[in-house]
Amino acid sequence: MQTKVPHPLDIEEFKAMLKRQKLKATPQRLAVHEAMTSLEHASADMVAQHIGNNSSVAVTVASVYNILTSLADLGIYTRRMSSNNKMYFDVNNFIHAHLYDTVNNSYKNILDEELTALVSEKLSRKKFKGFKVDGIDIQILCHPTRRGRKSSKTE
Repeated sequence: MQTKVPHPLDIEEFKAMLKRQKLKATPQRLAVHEAMTSLEHASADMVAQHIGNNSSVAVTVASVYNILTSLADLGIYTRRMSSNNKMYFDVNNFIHAHLYDTVNNSYKNILDEELTALVSEKLSRKKFKGFKVDGIDIQILCHPTRRGRKSSKTE
């Protein structure tokens, strides 16, 4: 039996989500979402650059950051803080783990239901005095190997 792979919201699902939140599907929001769908994990600078290179929509980095932040506040995206103190956003708001490249400050998805289920199940039985678990965020810190550095240049 094949498991359905989760995916980011397509543009119609995104528009419907905005409508449910009583937000307009402005050209800027749509451009940000289209960029995020392509990039998956990105900072406001990266999204603004992608929009500048691939869209006719004019948007500042500050506006992109505000849009990304508001979409993260609504749960459409999630936030990821990198080790270089830069905020990255993740278009995939479903449960998954990440490989975080500490050299290049980049993220790769790990879609492993068994891993996330194992961690969730284990933590559901744990009590942390004075704390309530809000969620689980698995992030594996890594750096490129020589082979990985060569292959990442061709991607």
